[in-house]
Amino acid sequence: MNTQQLLSRSFGFTDHNVLRRHAASRLIYALQPTTTTFSQRPPSKDNPADHSVAHPSGVNTLAIDKFEGRYLLSGGADSSIGLWDLEEPSSISHHGSPVYLPLSSTTKTSEEHKLGITQLCFYPFDSLAFLSSSYDHTVKIYSSETLQDSASFDLDSVVYNIALSPIADHLLVACATQHPAVRLIDLRSGASTHSLAGHSGAILSCAWSPVRDHILASGATDGSVRFWDIRRSVGELGTLDLEDSVGVMGRPSSTRGSVQNKAHRGPVNGMLWTEDGKHIITCGHDQRIRVWDTDTGANTLANFGPMVRNSHLAPLIPVLAPVCDLPVEKDVVFYPNEHEILVYELFEGNLLRRLKRLEQARKLNEGSSGKGRRNVKDRITALAWRAHDIELYSAHADGSIAAWKPRPTEDALLDEEEEQERDEAESSKKRKRDVLEDIYHDLMGRKITFGGS
Repeated sequence: MNTQQLLSRSFGFTDHNVLRRHAASRLIYALQPTTTTFSQRPPSKDNPADHSVAHPSGVNTLAIDKFEGRYLLSGGADSSIGLWDLEEPSSISHHGSPVYLPLSSTTKTSEEHKLGITQLCFYPFDSLAFLSSSYDHTVKIYSSETLQDSASFDLDSVVYNIALSPIADHLLVACATQHPAVRLIDLRSGASTHSLAGHSGAILSCAWSPVRDHILASGATDGSVRFWDIRRSVGELGTLDLEDSVGVMGRPSSTRGSVQNKAHRGPVNGMLWTEDGKHIITCGHDQRIRVWDTDTGANTLANFGPMVRNSHLAPLIPVLAPVCDLPVEKDVVFYPNEHEILVYELFEGNLLRRLKRLEQARKLNEGSSGKGRRNVKDRITALAWRAHDIELYSAHADGSIAAWKPRPTEDALLDEEEEQERDEAESSKKRKRDVLEDIYHDLMGRKITFGGS
């Protein structure tokens, strides 16, 4: 932000929203990894650098409440759940970074989920309750204060994804399951109301419209994305077609019930609406991210390049930065791309940045894995944006949770240089040790003889 912009604002030549968007967008572009640690237990006195991870078997999903933007939920591959207070770190690590311990947590017991958590979401109008889904075929309602479940629904099928409308008062939970029909659960009656049939494969993702409380979208392993009107007895409105860049009949293309139109040439496991509901983003196993006009169903043909990776059935949902913090029509999307986060301009598909974790943070987590840890790869499994702040959080298959916060580029470069210097110093020490060991083994391996006169 320069002096000219401040003067223009003070004289009234520039609207205050323009200045605020400019400042906020700079912070979004300055997101950098931090060494913040989320740990199930505090560091030991004997070894202050030793931390456990957030979930020993891996973190599958994250959710942050949208009221205060203060509480973070995490779901583990071992069915554990953690609740974290993002404003109150429990301690400071030996290198000066905050360490968060869970406010409360659940472990794998016969009363909780028996298999890994697939999705967590806060109740739409009250952060004192949240919902969870699991590979054990169940959807549960929990109290955020006690982490005790108050209701459970058995859908008799693996539940990959659940969605609650951010605006509706009908309290229907859309469930994407292994069964080729979207299941709807009514939280008021506590029963499964009806199913939305049309897909020919397992459903991996679903998402409610943020502006129309009766419109739902779903994506499945058959490569199709379908739109539904839950008020109608035959609810399907149409499907998306990757070959359609114009839009048919001013709505999602194809005739009702058709199965030939594909949004992706492979399973669709990620779906996200823009805040105004005018576009929807889909992600598929064809290594493509597509942006669609929801009024016409047209493929906007945004090209995100060849770097996109997507090969797991688990939900892979991108995150959008709040549009109030960005220039008009300059939406920014964050995509969890295996071991890095790709930052794109949404409508142009231009790659803005590639975010990777600090080597120091990776080593810290690798050195504190603990027993029973199975997933050792640093694959990113989920992203969550913190409301009212410019902060991003990522879940990792190695059991850790990473925080991304704005930092000047100069500071980040200095951190990288320090990491490189430490790595070079360690390499130099290792080479010296190897040389000394070679000399030692060479001397010990020589045969010593004593000659007589």
